[in-house]
Amino acid sequence: MCPHQPPCPAHHAPDRDAARTLASHPEQGWSLLCNGVVLFEDTGELLPDGGVIAPHRPTDLQAPSAA
Repeated sequence: MCPHQPPCPAHHAPDRDAARTLASHPEQGWSLLCNGVVLFEDTGELLPDGGVIAPHRPTDLQAPSAA
């Protein structure tokens, strides 16, 4: 899908958000990435195969417990 080198990460790769932005619509809160992922400003994602990634922020992670 990527016409450039090196190619962007695939939509199923863990680093899919690192793909180049093809279209940005900040007024609507979304961007289209080169790998076909629609990235929303709340960090949710719509994958080209119809899959959905729920919003995920670093604050959603729990701190490791002290041992």
